[in-house]
Amino acid sequence: DINYAIYKLGNWKNTYEINQIGLSKEIPVTKPTITHIKFSMDEIRKSQFDISNRTVNGFVAIAFQLNPKIQEMELDDVIELEQKEFDNIIDELDNLELLDEDSTVDLDDDSYLIYKLEKECHVTTSIPANEHTKKYYEEEMKRIDDAVLN
Repeated sequence: DINYAIYKLGNWKNTYEINQIGLSKEIPVTKPTITHIKFSMDEIRKSQFDISNRTVNGFVAIAFQLNPKIQEMELDDVIELEQKEFDNIIDELDNLELLDEDSTVDLDDDSYLIYKLEKECHVTTSIPANEHTKKYYEEEMKRIDDAVLN
């Protein structure tokens, strides 16, 4: 169902500093989920911000805002790293083992993280579709808040 994003918990093959998809432990398991992720990444990369008199994409800008390690790097190096990470995550997404397109996943299946995708204007929001996903999502948001605030 294209109205749901389905993930399993796992680790990416590569290490990521900038790409928020690669920083997550959520690994997509369906083709519609990968399509949604690629669309979201394209939207973030199309966003433009000015940093040090240069126009950069959204991933670079977010990393500069939130990641102290990135803030210490030269801007050209950050731009280069973002491109490398983007290429790596696309390669990983294109080579993931996915669930069979004809299979179904029960919304109560706690072996997957399941999000309902809802479009509001130009923004797609991901809403946890079951208690297992809601609990994981709340813990993940707390972890991110703690990392940003400390």
